[in-house]
Amino acid sequence: MALASIAIASSNPLYSSLTSPTSRGRGGSSTRRRRTHCLKITGSSLAGGSALFQAAHHTVDTYIKSGMVIGLGSGLASDMAIQYIGLQLGAGALKDIVGIPMSIACASEAAKAGIPLGHYEYCSQIDFAFDDADIIEEGTLISVIGRTRNQGEESIIPEKSILNAANKLVFMITENQYKSGPDGSIPVLVNSLNWMQAAEEIDDLFLGDAEVWRRPSIGIAGPNGGDFPLVTKEGHNVLDVIFTSPILSLNEVSKSLDEVDGVIDHGIISKFPCTAVIASESGLSVVDNLPKNAVKEP
Repeated sequence: MALASIAIASSNPLYSSLTSPTSRGRGGSSTRRRRTHCLKITGSSLAGGSALFQAAHHTVDTYIKSGMVIGLGSGLASDMAIQYIGLQLGAGALKDIVGIPMSIACASEAAKAGIPLGHYEYCSQIDFAFDDADIIEEGTLISVIGRTRNQGEESIIPEKSILNAANKLVFMITENQYKSGPDGSIPVLVNSLNWMQAAEEIDDLFLGDAEVWRRPSIGIAGPNGGDFPLVTKEGHNVLDVIFTSPILSLNEVSKSLDEVDGVIDHGIISKFPCTAVIASESGLSVVDNLPKNAVKEP
């Protein structure tokens, strides 16, 4: 993709370098924020396609090389990236790519695109992974995945395992998904045998800030998940911890959830290094959480 201009984005607070040394987390603790760095791709570089479309193409063109093993994410931008990889393979611009799908849906999309697929269990190395995120915390690039229902009995465990195993990770999002003090739900996998105990403990942890609902397999969600609660293929229930006020620190929330008895995993991803390709009407912004003096790979 031809880039009309690349400049350090410093005038817009959304895209400026974020250097806040500390952030007050829940429970009064402080967490140190990593410095993030941002390049903005602007102007006519977005002509001829939607912002997410261009984010997907930019991700493939910039980070994916022949011979790579690639974690394939789920979502609108990931689907477009998968389709573009297929086109590049068909044209000979990319060769010897192996895709590791994070879900049934992206495995189907990759198969239709002609991408050779492998299995995470038999993969010794994942060179690169891309994915959609539901939200990314400004300044830390800590993200939340899994808010939407997966197909059938799928859980976030394979997706999170592949993201954490990748040597390099890129999330593709829109500008309204990149924010300080995010809110909304965080999915939490719990043991189905003592889910109520875990739900009550989580409710006490975030009393007044969040509601805890068990996710249903069909119908409308509610505190008890209705008559048909979702059970993942691993045998777990999903609790949606719905924050009604801004989350001051996703890192602190992650630590608190990890300590709850019965919690198997949750949808918070804290990955270093990590890059976010942020799409907006004015262009793309590429933000990473590398140290200022780190040497970036070409």
